[in-house]
Amino acid sequence: MTTTASIVLLGALVALHRSESRRQPRLPGEIVSRNSDKCVMETGASERDIQLCQALSPADPCPIPAVDCTRGCTMCDGMPWRALGPVMGFQEYAQGEYVGRSRLPHVPNYRLRVDDLMDFVFRVTRNEIPGAYEINVGDEVTVESATDKDIKRTLVVLPDGTITLPLLGQVRAAHLSVPQLREELEKAYEKYYKVPSITVTPTKVDTKLEDLRYTVGGRSGFGGQVRSGKVTPEGTVQLPAVGSVPAQGLTLEEFKQELDERFAEKIEGIEVMPVLTARAPRFVYVLGEVKSPGRYPLDAPTTVMQALAMAGSWNNGAHINSIVVFRRAEDWRLIATVLDLRTALLGRMPCPGNEIWVSDADLIIVPKSKILRTDNYIELLFTKGVYGVAPFSGSVSFTNLTTLR
Repeated sequence: MTTTASIVLLGALVALHRSESRRQPRLPGEIVSRNSDKCVMETGASERDIQLCQALSPADPCPIPAVDCTRGCTMCDGMPWRALGPVMGFQEYAQGEYVGRSRLPHVPNYRLRVDDLMDFVFRVTRNEIPGAYEINVGDEVTVESATDKDIKRTLVVLPDGTITLPLLGQVRAAHLSVPQLREELEKAYEKYYKVPSITVTPTKVDTKLEDLRYTVGGRSGFGGQVRSGKVTPEGTVQLPAVGSVPAQGLTLEEFKQELDERFAEKIEGIEVMPVLTARAPRFVYVLGEVKSPGRYPLDAPTTVMQALAMAGSWNNGAHINSIVVFRRAEDWRLIATVLDLRTALLGRMPCPGNEIWVSDADLIIVPKSKILRTDNYIELLFTKGVYGVAPFSGSVSFTNLTTLR
């Protein structure tokens, strides 16, 4: 064949290739023409929709075709790429913006768990108590008599709950209201005076509250006093005055109600506000045919495919259509599932029906494919096994056959 004929034939092949490329079918929703006024999008084999441009910015005048996994999905297997169409979601921001989405809350109610770290803000309420104030150990009262001026003195309630008075000796005062203590002293002094005329005046009260504030210590910007606490492995939090308080499985509001009830039994006039400062660490474990197997922290909501991305993606020969996920349920029983993510990871399925959220302590295993297992078997048999002592060198691979030498 002459040089001129070869050039002519080559030119014809190039022209044919260009004409075939122009006739290639387009995906539904693909933009086939752009101008300043309208965007023409392919939605079917012979149907075209003409839609007005969103005109969010001059640099991106036309809507981006996408698949909305919440629309039109009738099966749990997900939606295919043929559902591609105009979807709001890729052009929500102005030119140059990259702010995150507000989204919905991760969970409707966050429930406390072991190793959650909280700050407890203690605040004096100054609220009026419903009943009469009861004298406590450490309170100070002044006792005096209009009949005998020598009886007057200021006394501190001793740890045994008593005060010491002339002629009477030790008299119980703790857990009595001021009127009750006055009546008790009036009756006791009637043995010595016809009209004792006893008066009891509290001069220092709420000593339990003061002791709690001294124990907590450390003032903060909240205007109260703060103490840190962590949920123990038994699911409780240790706090002064009330001891162990159950916390695991409760919402912050439920936990606050529990604190209010327990402190109300011990000390009046104090409010305790729990503030979650750090969640317990959460991890996912990825093993098998991935680039970097190991343990990875869950700092945000994470799916199985995102966990594989943290592990450096999958290796060649990984069986990504049979990914195993092991999980511990609430009662610690072991449950497991198998996920087929091949079509999604290879870009063939925009909405995989079995892509799930990762939970704390999940174990994700990416197994070997059959051909890779066969490859490993051959390597063990011929290189490290019985045939490894044969008088020849080299390697045998099912996927990469090499010549023995």
